[in-house]
Amino acid sequence: MSTSWNRRRFLHAALSTSGAVASLSWAARRRAAQAEEAPAAPSSAADEIVLGIMGVANRGHQLAKAFAGIPGCRIAAICDVDERLRGKVAEEVTSLTGRPVEQVGDFRRLLDDQGVDALVCAAPDHWHAPATVLACAAGKHVYVEKPACHNGREGELMIAAARKHQRIVQMGTQRRSAPPIRQAIERLHAGEIGPARFARGWIVSTRPTIGRQQGGSPPAWLDYALWQGPAPEQPYRDNMIPYHWHWFWHWGTGELGNNGIHALDLCRWGLQVDRPRQVTSSGAKLFFQDDQQTPDTQLATFLFGPGGETPDKAIHWEHRTWNKRGFEDSAFGAHLYADGGSLVITSNACTFYDMDGKQLDRQETTSGENEHLADFLECVRTNRAPRAEIEIGVTSTLMCHLGNIAYRTGQVVKTDPATGRPAGNAEAEALWAREYRPGWEPQV
Repeated sequence: MSTSWNRRRFLHAALSTSGAVASLSWAARRRAAQAEEAPAAPSSAADEIVLGIMGVANRGHQLAKAFAGIPGCRIAAICDVDERLRGKVAEEVTSLTGRPVEQVGDFRRLLDDQGVDALVCAAPDHWHAPATVLACAAGKHVYVEKPACHNGREGELMIAAARKHQRIVQMGTQRRSAPPIRQAIERLHAGEIGPARFARGWIVSTRPTIGRQQGGSPPAWLDYALWQGPAPEQPYRDNMIPYHWHWFWHWGTGELGNNGIHALDLCRWGLQVDRPRQVTSSGAKLFFQDDQQTPDTQLATFLFGPGGETPDKAIHWEHRTWNKRGFEDSAFGAHLYADGGSLVITSNACTFYDMDGKQLDRQETTSGENEHLADFLECVRTNRAPRAEIEIGVTSTLMCHLGNIAYRTGQVVKTDPATGRPAGNAEAEALWAREYRPGWEPQV
């Protein structure tokens, strides 16, 4: 399967200074239209989807192996600014599939390859939106890792790019595709334990310290200038790459964006809410004495409702990265509270309880990884909306951004519920977007 595109249109889109924000109703309209569509015919060899994978230090390495094992999918190229990593992963994929894999340092070469159908973006957070926008303009479909974007404005641009160029864009919140979780949410929405009004999400862990920067220059095997890409240049830090960039606001979104997105997405899905109208957050670095800027302990509360003084639904979040005793005997989870009981979703199971805490039903589950990747590939073939379509992903990611904005400003953040943007708070509004290196600002 090959996607052709016009290079002149791509360059114009990449360099254009005009902006656009798309309607947020496309996914709902597409799902309604699907009800009238005939089932897709089984895929064949002619339906092979060709992928280029961008960023393979951690999550991208996992995705490369997972996609390599799916029939009807071929990985044409492995892209990373670390020449050691791209060589290692390319050799591994070749060994798994028996097919040659190209090694690429600059992801723009993938966009210029008419034989590549889709970009898989698992680069750091600050790359998610710029790479997605450019890929859509180049005629590529996109599987982008969570969180969808580095800031709120970028989420608007991702939706706009997907709509303008009519591309399939799926975010990596894979639990949306886990059959037991989907079934449990359907039962909740059907009213089996009454309407759900409150949800609690959490993740706890014991992460290592990142220590203090010791100085030095970028190693020869790393293209640090391209690693920074759209982010304004900063000096190289020897305690940041390949993973600890998560804990610096310039590139990452903290644990709330790193792993909180998974639980918050489940909470939002279960409560059937969109954008919060008020957000509060508190936290601190209580344990680590090192260079990381983001909190190792954070709590956030999101209030939802049509307006007025009284919210009708709420979500609470908590994370700790230095003590892994969690809730419900699980280090990760989402607990949805309803009028007649509750539903607890952890890494291993979906469990229903009555109002007295008596277990009603329990189904084991997995992360939904394989089903989620297969869903993306099938959506590329059939042009249906994926389960974590970018509008869904951006709306869940918005909660992470608003929680971090409330934490960083130390203020209650009220929003325009129609857009999710902070309203009436200049300090919060200033964190909605970011500056970019010259020539790298994403435009639609």
